[in-house]
Amino acid sequence: MKKRKRRANPGASKTRKRAARPASTPRPGPAAVPDPLAAFAAPDAGPLLDRARHALTRGDWRSALAAAREALAAAPDDADALNLAAVATFRLGDAGAAESLFETALAFRPDHGEARMNLGNLLRETGRPAEAEAAYTAVLARRPGHMDARFNLGVLYEVTGRFAEAEGAFRRVLDRDPEHGEALFRLGNVMKALNRLADALWTYDRALAARPDHAGAATNRGAVLQEMGRPLEALAAYRRALEIAPDSADARYNLGTLLQETGRPEEAIAEYQAVLARAPGHAGARVNIAYALRELGRLDDALAASRRAIDLAPDYDKARVNLGDLLLEMGRPEDAVAETAAYLAAHPGNTSALAFQAIALNEAGDAAGAARLLDFGRLLRAREISPPAGFAGLAEFNRALARHLRGHPSLAHAPASHATRKGRHSGELLVGDKGPVAGLEAAILAAVADYRAALPPEPGHPFLAQRPDRLALSVWGVVMEDRGHQVAHIHPAAWLSGVYYPEIPDVVRDDDPDHQGWIAFGRAPKDFHATKESPTTLVRPREGLMLLFPSYLYHETAPFRAPAERVSVAFDVMAGE
Repeated sequence: MKKRKRRANPGASKTRKRAARPASTPRPGPAAVPDPLAAFAAPDAGPLLDRARHALTRGDWRSALAAAREALAAAPDDADALNLAAVATFRLGDAGAAESLFETALAFRPDHGEARMNLGNLLRETGRPAEAEAAYTAVLARRPGHMDARFNLGVLYEVTGRFAEAEGAFRRVLDRDPEHGEALFRLGNVMKALNRLADALWTYDRALAARPDHAGAATNRGAVLQEMGRPLEALAAYRRALEIAPDSADARYNLGTLLQETGRPEEAIAEYQAVLARAPGHAGARVNIAYALRELGRLDDALAASRRAIDLAPDYDKARVNLGDLLLEMGRPEDAVAETAAYLAAHPGNTSALAFQAIALNEAGDAAGAARLLDFGRLLRAREISPPAGFAGLAEFNRALARHLRGHPSLAHAPASHATRKGRHSGELLVGDKGPVAGLEAAILAAVADYRAALPPEPGHPFLAQRPDRLALSVWGVVMEDRGHQVAHIHPAAWLSGVYYPEIPDVVRDDDPDHQGWIAFGRAPKDFHATKESPTTLVRPREGLMLLFPSYLYHETAPFRAPAERVSVAFDVMAGE
């Protein structure tokens, strides 16, 4: 059963988990962050401009606009007044008029850094990241030491997933001001997104030392501790966040997920209800209430709660999958099939829905329908790669790749939300120094192109009819230890997934009746209420092998027992922009 999860990091949240994962506060920005558009012009002696600045500081946008307009009546070409009027106008909800005012200010004074930076903030907040970046970099070209522009550029990089560049921007701000609480908080968010959880925790601690009242840092610190499997410390962090900001929906929601994950569903429901009292549209809280009611054995109440969650968020795939599994639990597999089919009619190709539909069809006795989705012979493809340029052979490349992964700064004990057990998991391998991953990236792209050529679009097929035209790639690594394995999971954010094996222990072999270290496809996760055995297929990993498969295929690995490590590099192919 899946509960609400905020946005996932590339490659970082693949597990089919019952419990919701904690929210990250915030993305794109917390209420506690000082308004980036309230970066004012240089001090002006004019009392009207002073009055406008003070009103902006108080959040009194109408008074600020009135004062700025009075100043413009006396001097229509005053760039400072135009800048202040634009800030107030934007905060009053008229982005088009605000943009025109910023551009007028810059027409009179092209070197007005604050107006150009504020224009960048407007462009960022209205979904025009490339133009926003150009505005920030124009400010920095004239004034490389403009830390507000550098910070805002970092925020832009963070919210658009350019984490390596975001890290660089925030570190430059911190070089100038080591106690910059917002830069520390944002840097912590970047470390969390890159799966560098220990670094994230340390950075949130620094942010809270600089700003003890930062509820977002306290909340995200709790989320990291929860991900690291330290529930008592996470509980204390969420409690601290709620002391700072009692109305924080994120902190209270995260507290609910922690209580639910630690076997306290009634207390979790109370927290989710408190979230809904403040944020009635919070779909995750409604989904999690429904699941908590199931945990308490109140199936009819859970069904009603699931329906309410779907009414609130009809596009939320996990809510529909949870309803489908509840129907399986209630002995209604045909209804589960119908619910998922209705969702797929409106959301064709949805990965989570396709994965569940295969289970539901099998439960309903539609073996042919399930087999169409679980067509391993056609949809699961294996290939051997050639050594990338610069390596004498595949063995040399594999050694370099395994060494690079083991030394990667994001490699850490598998977080709680991941499928890996008894092993370490990396963050995104395509940021920073790629090393030999660059060669693997080229091999993956070639393999994906061949996969698409071998399986052209097929109208009417639930997977092949929905292939994206533009693609994006995410790559991460897993180092399993003795008794290491992965539980059954899918990759819900992707279209196509795959894995490459640079290092496999000798215990993984063809003649092993236990299939230690092998990968299995098709078996339903244990937390689904499936009563029939699903069609499955097993593949023995070997060094140099790459597998590609639809992201909706559930897959898991069998534990292996050996004083060695099993190294793999996984990837997702997603719809690109």
